Order: sequence, then C-alpha cells, then structure tokens
Amino acid sequence: MRPPLPRKLIETAQEYAAGDRTPAEPRDAATVVLVRPGAPGPEPEVYLLVRQRSMAFAAGAAVFPGGGVDPRDYDAQVGWAGPSPAEWAARLGVSEERARALVCAAVRETFEESGVLLAGPSAEEGGDSVVADVSGDDWEADRMALESREVSLTALLERRGLVLRTDLLGVWSGWLTPEFEPRRYRTWFFVAVLPDGQVTRDVSSESSSVTWLPLLEACARVERGELTMLPPTYATCLEIGQHASPADVLATAAGREVEMFMPTLTQVDGEWTLSSPDRLGPLLAARAAQ
Repeated sequence: MRPPLPRKLIETAQEYAAGDRTPAEPRDAATVVLVRPGAPGPEPEVYLLVRQRSMAFAAGAAVFPGGGVDPRDYDAQVGWAGPSPAEWAARLGVSEERARALVCAAVRETFEESGVLLAGPSAEEGGDSVVADVSGDDWEADRMALESREVSLTALLERRGLVLRTDLLGVWSGWLTPEFEPRRYRTWFFVAVLPDGQVTRDVSSESSSVTWLPLLEACARVERGELTMLPPTYATCLEIGQHASPADVLATAAGREVEMFMPTLTQVDGEWTLSSPDRLGPLLAARAAQ
C-alpha cells in the first residue's frame, strides 16, 4: 500500500491542475544508473549517493549520479566514440545538439559525483579500451577542476588524449518533475556498467554518504523507512532489479527509446497518489502486494 500524500501537497497539485498557478520551467538533466555484478552472484548492484540534507532539491534522498546540463556540455568539439549524436537524438527524442549535451552531461556528472570516467583512448591511438584506474591524485585534481568549472570536459579529455565512450551508456527512461514542484527537471535516465579497473569513490560535495546495494535491497530499505528515494529513483531500482546481471540491463537498454513521463495526481482506491508509467503499473502493484 502506498503511503498517503500530504494534504498540503494534494491541495497545491490541484491548484496547478486547475490553472491557478504557473509551473516552473524545467531544466534539462541527465542521471546515470551505475551498476556492477554483485557478490557472490551476478545480480546487479547499484551505486547510490545520499544527498546532503542542506540541498535544495531531494535533500536526504538516495539518488544516482547526475545533474543539470551545463552550457559547455553543448561543445561540438568534444572527443566522441560510439553511437553518433544523430543516433542518440533518435533514442532520446531530442535534437542532435541537445542529445550531445545530454550524453556529455551524463559522463561529466558521473565522473564528478562517483569518480568513474566513461572514456577511452582516441581512435587515432587505436583500440576501444576504457581508461583504467582514475583515482590517483592527478585525476582527482582534474575531477575537482571539472566540478568547479575551471576546466571543461572537452578540454580535460583532449589533454588526456581521450574520447567519450558513448557506447558504454544505455538509455533507460525519462522523468519530468511534476508541475507542483518549485524546482523542476526534465531528466534522461541512462545506465552504465562500472568499467573494469575503475572504482567508485565518495567524492561528491553534494552527498553525505555513498553505497553499493543490490537494487531490490535498496527498494526494501525504502519500504522499511531506512532509506529515502524520490518515486522515479525507487521505480528505476525496482525495474532494473528484475534483471539477472548488468549485461542483461544493457541488453534491455539497447532496445529502448525515451518517452518523457510526468507524474500527476490521481486517485487509487479512493486515495490520492502520483501516477506512474503504464509499463511500471503491474510491477509496482505486485511489489505493494508482497
């Protein structure tokens, strides 16, 4: 059974639905569900950051690495390998320029918030390998410079002789923050497997802690009140948690295209709740019935 929504939230949502309030303009964002094989079995684990309680958005919530698109993410000169911006545009449902920015934001934010870099040697240097361990002091200096905007992702990759490995990313879903929220994001959800040789680190200035958890265990902790998640994060963990391995996750992502979904206020069995995508309805209902 879903927890009831606060009366104040219901009233506010109804005011927006009636046109009595003007919704905030959403900002484009990208987030990456970073997974790895669990131990001892192959069932995927997910990397989660618990946001600082002082943050203006999703304070105290467990989230995936991600954030808003930066103007420099639109740089067309960025080194690139894998599916082209045109191919990404078709899958993300946006223009080529916007698709490039979203992919760059996904890679940049993952490096900034987890210390994982989805990049490899340029084509001229041969091979399609992924850069190995990037946890040394020199890499940490680069990560901090990127986070503080002292350097762009394009410049960092060029100096290191690297290109984005866009083939390491998969498409999962798209969520638009409800109209009644004061801060709104149009967020594209990507998936990626932790590259061999790289390790995640507790480096994000926006998080109070980080953890790897089996996806369904993360859902269980939310249900027990031990962990807080926004509905899209919980639904994504539940859906990806149905897969047997990280390879299965990527295989599913390979056939997906984004249809942006915005939760709205709806009634279920006489109780107000937020709607969810049709594909998730049976899964959420089955989980609630357990």
